[in-house]
Amino acid sequence: MDMEHELRGGGVGAAAHGHGSICFSGGPVLVDGRRIQQLLLHCAAALESNDVTLAQQAMWVLNNIASSQGDPSQRLTSWLLRALVARACRLCAAAPAGAPWSSGERPGDRRGGRAECRLGRRTSTSTPWPPRPGGAPAIRITVPSVRPAVPPLLAVSSSELGARLAIFAKSKGVQLEFNVVESATTTSPKKTSTTLCQELASVLSDPPSLGLRDGEAVVVNCQSWLRHVAPDTRDLFLDTVRALNPCLVTVTDEDADLGSPSLASRMAGCFDFHWILLDALDMSAPKDSPRRLEQEAAVGRKIESVIGEEDGAERSEPGARLAERMSRKGFAGVVFDEEAAAEVRRLLSEHATGWGVKREDDMLVLTWKGHAAVFTGAWTPN
Repeated sequence: MDMEHELRGGGVGAAAHGHGSICFSGGPVLVDGRRIQQLLLHCAAALESNDVTLAQQAMWVLNNIASSQGDPSQRLTSWLLRALVARACRLCAAAPAGAPWSSGERPGDRRGGRAECRLGRRTSTSTPWPPRPGGAPAIRITVPSVRPAVPPLLAVSSSELGARLAIFAKSKGVQLEFNVVESATTTSPKKTSTTLCQELASVLSDPPSLGLRDGEAVVVNCQSWLRHVAPDTRDLFLDTVRALNPCLVTVTDEDADLGSPSLASRMAGCFDFHWILLDALDMSAPKDSPRRLEQEAAVGRKIESVIGEEDGAERSEPGARLAERMSRKGFAGVVFDEEAAAEVRRLLSEHATGWGVKREDDMLVLTWKGHAAVFTGAWTPN
């Protein structure tokens, strides 16, 4: 029977039969990830069309499935439901009395921190170094102080991070210099994705502040950065990067589609991608671990931004779409050789159970149990 018809007809019972099933008019039905996703999409579509009645029916059902202490699908449903509620509250003057979303503390609200997202410029990108005249190259990493104000925050200052990197570089026989460039502009602590792009463009448009030197090979490394730049200003950001005349641009980011104007499409992207994060957390950290609680709360805040706000931050785009964007802006893809891919596989096999890597066109894609999670690509200006 059509799920929307069930919801409108009141055929969906409010009583859950354990964590894995729920009572529909036709009897107990196993609620797997696919069916949960269908319910979430129906709710998102109802909110998008301002059909509050249908959305409320779906929320009642989802409330019986969701659990902040359950398996990854149940915890993800809980976070997505909270995000839908936040959006619904903007459509309604007040939530109905007794509604499942009318009260309750959101896990992790009292936690905060500072994200460590780095934009680096380097003279080279890999170790160990092949034999070359003069030995290993000297590397200078220049990091803008501009960064998204999103948790979880790494409790390490930029200077301390630089010191640690210098120690690591020394162990590899590499000379490293680490610099932080302060932004000349002043904005509120809660930066929007647009103001973030403006501040970053201001830093990149001032070569003297970057300390670029004659004879250097400039590499721009965007590590988890582009998703924090507003989609309509990403081309401008890439124009600014290209103006630096880099020999190489590397981008590593989430392989997720969270930038669609359609709420239902963003919901589908959120479910597919953030299930990976929650499932991986189950494998990597104990249930009551402070690190896990902080990381999961950060996932929840991001979901609420993507689902609950039209102009929310962290609108990730898939690697394939970024590759098209890079091509339009005059960059050509660089293929990672098999030696680099083999080194990644070796590290994952030794330190990261469940994670793998695959090739997609010119990029390497980090996978969790076969699901694409993070892409890395390299481009050079045409």
